[in-house]
Amino acid sequence: MTSFAVPPPALPTVPVEGTSAVFPVRRILCVGRNYAAHAREMGADLRDQPFFFSKPADAIVPPGAPVPFPPATTELHYEIELVAALKGGGRDLTPEEAIDLVFGYAVGVDLTRRDLQNAAKAKGQPWEAGKAFDASAPISAIRPMTGLPPEGAVTLAVNGVEKQRGEIADMIWNVAEVIAKASQLWTLEAGDLIFTGTPEGVGPIVRGDHVAGEVEGVGKLAFTLV
Repeated sequence: MTSFAVPPPALPTVPVEGTSAVFPVRRILCVGRNYAAHAREMGADLRDQPFFFSKPADAIVPPGAPVPFPPATTELHYEIELVAALKGGGRDLTPEEAIDLVFGYAVGVDLTRRDLQNAAKAKGQPWEAGKAFDASAPISAIRPMTGLPPEGAVTLAVNGVEKQRGEIADMIWNVAEVIAKASQLWTLEAGDLIFTGTPEGVGPIVRGDHVAGEVEGVGKLAFTLV
C-alpha cells in the first residue's frame, strides 16, 4: 500500500452543466494572441505560429466563487476566453483528430498580473509570475459539446460596462488547430483544459469590481474581485 509523505492535494474539478458530474483538471494550457485585434493591441504580428503558456490546475476558480485580488501587482487585467475541455489525448495530432478530443466548452478568464508580465517580457524572462498565480483561472461550468464551437460572440463587462467583444470566427487559429499545435509540444490527456485566446479590449480590474463574461452558445461566467 502506498503511503504519502504529506497529505495529497485535492484534485481541482469543474462542474459539468446539466449533470452531477465534475470534470477533473489535469493541467491548463493557454494560447496567446489568437485574435487579430488583440495581437495588434499587444504589438504582435498576425498569423505567427501560436505560442503557449500554462497555469497550474489549482489556478481554477469554480463558478460562483469570489476571486481574490492577487499579491505583488498593481495592474491586474482580465482576458475573456473560450475554454476547450478534453476527453482524450495524443501526440502530433491532425486538426481532424484533435477536434474529436473535445468533451465540451466553458467560459474562462485568464487573469494576468500585467505589470509582472511586462517586466518579464522586457528582460526575456518566463511569464509564470504574471500568468500562473493562485486563482488566476475563473471558469464556468463545462457544457458538453462535440466538434467545433458555435461561432458566436465573446464578450466581457466590468460593472455592467462592456470592455471586450469579439467573435469565435475572429480566431487566427481555430480550436482544432490550437489543440493540434499543442499536441506537437505535449502529450495531451483527458482532463486538459485549453484556453484559446482573448479578443481585444483587455484592461485592469480592482477589488470590488464585478466581472461578467459570455461565450454565445457556450455559457456565462460572473465573479466579484475581493
